[in-house]
Amino acid sequence: MMIQLNYRDSRPFYQQIKDNIRHLVISRAVNTNEKLPSVRELASSLAINPNTIQRAYRELETEGYIYTVPGKGSFVSEVKDAAKERRMDLFQIFDATVKELLYLATPASDLQTRIRSISEKGGEHFG
Repeated sequence: MMIQLNYRDSRPFYQQIKDNIRHLVISRAVNTNEKLPSVRELASSLAINPNTIQRAYRELETEGYIYTVPGKGSFVSEVKDAAKERRMDLFQIFDATVKELLYLATPASDLQTRIRSISEKGGEHFG
């Protein structure tokens, strides 16, 4: 499993780790029920504090992307379950963003054009 940190990225490391793992799960680069590196292993390979990894894993578990088996480790959840939860979260963010854009007098046609453009690109800019 390949996770890289960008030291120039303004996002905290735990968020970058979450985004990396989330992308690996959704893109099926890791398989359902596949064991993730332990907190210690990943912290060592990335040369960061284990608490950072623990926070990322905890939040990914809350979001449904991974699950933990006590004494065994963390594993990848089934994508459809994780995707459903994540979709609901993203729609809440989307709705709030659209409402704000409309409040700022952005024409609905501009929003439609933007969505269509992203859709035609196939969501290739995910992450």
